[in-house]
Amino acid sequence: MVTLAEVAQHAGVSASTVSYVLSGKRSISATTRQRVERSIRELGYHPNAGARALASSRSNIIALMVPLRTDMYVPVMMEIAIAVATTARTHGYDVLLLTGEEGPDAVRRVAGSGLADGMILMDVELDDERLPLLRESAQPAVLIGLPADTTGLTCVDLDFKATGALCVEHLAGLGHRDVAVIGEAPAVYERHTGFAERTLDGLRSRARETGLRLLHRPCEGGYDATAVTVARILDERPDTTGFVVQNEAAVEPLLALLRQQGRAVPEDVSVVAVCPEQVAVQASVRLTSVSLPAQEMGRHAVEQLVAKLDGRGGDEVVLLPPALTVRASSGPAPLR
Repeated sequence: MVTLAEVAQHAGVSASTVSYVLSGKRSISATTRQRVERSIRELGYHPNAGARALASSRSNIIALMVPLRTDMYVPVMMEIAIAVATTARTHGYDVLLLTGEEGPDAVRRVAGSGLADGMILMDVELDDERLPLLRESAQPAVLIGLPADTTGLTCVDLDFKATGALCVEHLAGLGHRDVAVIGEAPAVYERHTGFAERTLDGLRSRARETGLRLLHRPCEGGYDATAVTVARILDERPDTTGFVVQNEAAVEPLLALLRQQGRAVPEDVSVVAVCPEQVAVQASVRLTSVSLPAQEMGRHAVEQLVAKLDGRGGDEVVLLPPALTVRASSGPAPLR
């Protein structure tokens, strides 16, 4: 293994100068810094993580809290997590992944142990029980998600309220007057998970403004649960000509059920989804959709956290604007 002393000898500087370049604790001239960094690259030097943490009072680790629940679409969560990990690496941080449903205990454990320099929290609820501890802690943190009260917090998320409104605007513009929403599993709404509640808020608000009749029904996903949900919707609102789906596990079952009932998409029924791009383009009918910018959310969260760790960032809320892509699943409402 290459040592710090060997790097210093190769660069023609003292060992302390190399240490200052690595820690950033003292101002070093650009010329000297470049010489040291070139020696580090040429020799393949990697600082000892434990020694570096002791010297800098930092672990160079970011804790990512992502509870993996059975009622959530795990591929999206993992895409965000991968974006967090790859972006963190470009800033010199590794990621500690915490997947349990520990709630405040996980925040308390990370903040009190020095395991990580900062935290990124996912699966944020409107009244998330982790937030009081975050506000009390001096440890920098960023939420991927939006709680009801963002005071003293740094957050990044897709603007889900605008997303819901955009779906309604699209269908209303095509002449649809009766629209049903197939939502996430009931437990997601029971927890008041932020993204689901805000999408529903946007859907309902814009439906009232446009005079569109809206019916929302949660769904567990899968063929059987979707069949029950669709049957209930068409029984309660037989004139339904538009569906908004915010449940990846219900997308293909819905399209199959509509085919079985002789309802052509989009001639008889239009379908708009809030889902990952891959789900939309690989469906049996290419779906008009608002995609989830998972990679962008993960990247933004890391950049916000690194700025806070470097003393450059304050509390802010970043809402990414939604974009609706029109494909084969939406068209003019059928004439009655």
